[in-house]
Amino acid sequence: MSPDDLKALVRSIPDFPKPGILFRDVTTLMSDGPGFAAAVAMLAQRVEAAGAQAIAGIEARGFIFGAAVAAHCGVGFIPVRKPGKLPVPVLAIDYALEYGTDTLEVDPGAIADGARIVLMDDLIATGGTAMAALELIRQAGGIVEEALFLVDLPELGGASRLREAGVAVEALLDFPGH
Repeated sequence: MSPDDLKALVRSIPDFPKPGILFRDVTTLMSDGPGFAAAVAMLAQRVEAAGAQAIAGIEARGFIFGAAVAAHCGVGFIPVRKPGKLPVPVLAIDYALEYGTDTLEVDPGAIADGARIVLMDDLIATGGTAMAALELIRQAGGIVEEALFLVDLPELGGASRLREAGVAVEALLDFPGH
């Protein structure tokens, strides 16, 4: 299966979550067995090339792709969670959204000092969430030099923000617009 085949499996929904936004819905790709397996295999090749010791997946769809890729590669999975979901003392960071702020948390005990971690999510748009996750993992002692996404919306600049922070960014698919 090619990246173009995968791209055809991503549903586009106009005016969601608000007018003027063209939402890229990857649930249609995830529900297609061969497409999901192909996406996981393609992402896994990049993780293996990076020499990752673990994958940090951002809640929620980053859990789906990140955990599947981690299992495929035989490496650990580190969940980057929304607040109040982890039963241990956490590192937390607040970050800006378009309309307000949000918080991410990570269990610092899940990250070995100096471990090579690949950051993963389903989609990179403005990069706010990915930048917050990057900062948390680095605070916990992880080394993040690579971030992987299923989809990039390059016009929104998130991948560029990560590159400016010293992270190589790859996405299997990109879509114009937002």
